[in-house]
Amino acid sequence: MSDEGYELQFVKDAFESNWIAPIGPHVDAFEREFADYIGISHAAALSSGTAALHLALLLLGVKEDDEVLCSSFTFSATANAITYQRAHPVFIDSDDSSWNMDTDLLVEELRRCAKRGILPKAVIVVDLYGQSADYDAILESCQEYNVPVIEDAAEALGATYRGMKCGDFGIAGILSFNGNKIITSSGGGMLVSEDRKLIEKARFLSTQARDQAPHYQHSEIGYNYRMSNVVAAIGRGQLKILDKRVEQKRQIFDYYKRVLNELPGIEFMPEAEYGRCTRWLTCITVDPKEFGGTREDIRLKLEENNIESRPLWKPMHMQPVFEGCRIVGGSVSERLFETGLCLPSGTAMSEGDLSLICSLIRSVRKYANRR
Repeated sequence: MSDEGYELQFVKDAFESNWIAPIGPHVDAFEREFADYIGISHAAALSSGTAALHLALLLLGVKEDDEVLCSSFTFSATANAITYQRAHPVFIDSDDSSWNMDTDLLVEELRRCAKRGILPKAVIVVDLYGQSADYDAILESCQEYNVPVIEDAAEALGATYRGMKCGDFGIAGILSFNGNKIITSSGGGMLVSEDRKLIEKARFLSTQARDQAPHYQHSEIGYNYRMSNVVAAIGRGQLKILDKRVEQKRQIFDYYKRVLNELPGIEFMPEAEYGRCTRWLTCITVDPKEFGGTREDIRLKLEENNIESRPLWKPMHMQPVFEGCRIVGGSVSERLFETGLCLPSGTAMSEGDLSLICSLIRSVRKYANRR
């Protein structure tokens, strides 16, 4: 059987066994297989990566008015989970070398917090666009102040940091299988940790915190966050082709870089020396003066040809919903948002598709040069 056939086999088994939801044997198997892939001891399969983040914060005791340090350059789900606990996000800017959390700014903020006697309850570090953050420096700094780290690896499944898989750093890691991720189960997420009790408690809370009793009894507030058996069946099949998907994503990046790298003003997201990026999305920045056009000129040219591309994440400290939250730094992520673009990166694209996209990008510069 080809690797691509496992999804249908596992889903068929779920239907034939009449074990669709909730939970089931495919959920148990997906947790075991996923933990083995990451190289970690325990995993809880959940309804989304956001649910995993929320439970991680809850289980670390984050409460109303606590502060949680968080990457600013990320998707809003990272910061949203902090507000579910009525806590306050404090945003940390990115560095230029990886686009991930700037470790120097993190150290500065931890020192300031310690000096005023109010340390954050946690730090959420995002692995951006398939690339790991610098965990040696981050973990050393946070351990000095006894502040737990949560790794938001939703965008970086399959990436590595010094030979270890993303998701394996900090007290807990979260992964996502949303439809736009490198593998997908149509939805879903995973909370992983070396802490067995943390994962057992997450499973309990994610199934409405039902007590052990023949009737429905609840002593704590719970959540409907558990993954279904049929979704887990899809995830098990997808996991088998993850490494293949990583190679395909990297090949797409290599094509873009080979064809576009000679254009002045076009720069690609750097790959940090400490790890291997999945290139989940191929990301570029555009210097308008050098290139002769803006990021937006390229996006609109692609859109005219029914090709979707998107600006890089708008930093959380620039979002209206987080107005007033503290930001440490900010200029790097602001510049990346202003000049950055995510190019089409789907693994179903042909070389002809990639060639067309590159030709359209070139045409923006040619047009600008004639003006």
